[in-house]
Amino acid sequence: MLLKALRIGLGQLVVFADWISRPRKLKRSPEAQAEVERATANLALYQFHACPFCVKVRRTLHRLNLPVQLRDAKNDAEHRQALEQHGGRIKVPCLRIEENGQSTWLYESKAIIAYLDQRFAG
Repeated sequence: MLLKALRIGLGQLVVFADWISRPRKLKRSPEAQAEVERATANLALYQFHACPFCVKVRRTLHRLNLPVQLRDAKNDAEHRQALEQHGGRIKVPCLRIEENGQSTWLYESKAIIAYLDQRFAG
């Protein structure tokens, strides 16, 4: 019980630290931002709210000004089941990428951040 309370408290501390130190959003022209919004319509991030690796990915989404769907795989049974059935395991963060009728499930925060930087930072 004590460990659970400690874990919850530390999770909330991580979320608060993220909130007060959030990076600035990337500025784009309205046309470029509209194109980014079309491209991110096929992305979804499966995550836990207080997971430090998920926070790291969400900071990148914020920095790059990417409106990606966030799916709570901890408290939403439907999203958790989709992650397990289609992604193969319950592990977060996981970015679901829909392209040409195919779904790719990208795990590991470093790989997700590298993908987002490569695709959207330029």
